[in-house]
Amino acid sequence: MSDYLAEVQRYDASADPEIVSKIVKHLGIALRNRDSSLVSCSDTSELDRVRKSWCIKKLGQTDEAKCDDVIAKVCETMKGDRNKGRVTFYYLVAKHFGQLGDL
Repeated sequence: MSDYLAEVQRYDASADPEIVSKIVKHLGIALRNRDSSLVSCSDTSELDRVRKSWCIKKLGQTDEAKCDDVIAKVCETMKGDRNKGRVTFYYLVAKHFGQLGDL
């Protein structure tokens, strides 16, 4: 858990460990596989998965275009990272929507 928190804190120094823990629990078994623990911004099917399972289903967003815009912004924010951790990516999406407290 501390590795995930440290990664998130690279982007948000005041990240709440409890919120990061909730994201880790939500992702569960997906984090055990290296490939599924990362987000590829160049893979449209991966970004569709983020939009559908995180933005729409978990965060309750209804505007797909807005979700796509936020996802693109997070990809831009994390462009310096060769490996974009799913926990950090999801955290930044939720933060952008102002929904960290809703997790």
